[in-house]
Amino acid sequence: MADLRSRVPAALPASLVVAIALAGMGLVITQHWRKGAVLLGGALLVAALLRMVVPLDRVGLLAIRSRAVDVLCYSGFGVVMMVLALQITRGSLSAG
Repeated sequence: MADLRSRVPAALPASLVVAIALAGMGLVITQHWRKGAVLLGGALLVAALLRMVVPLDRVGLLAIRSRAVDVLCYSGFGVVMMVLALQITRGSLSAG
């Protein structure tokens, strides 16, 4: 555990999740909203995994509540977002 603590910079976990979320938002903005929503859900699942594995002093902004609550919320919202995005087969981002 001490070896992992020394190798992971404190800002790396949150930065990784933000990078994935920005890629997802880029897809949503370019009207590939299903792929973008799946990627945003994936970012939440990555956040849950990182919150579960990375020590508290290195997890940074991903730590909001207790570890169990964070993992449950991140993974729950991530799965719901991915399932909803995959279930919607028609529709577009524009109103017209």
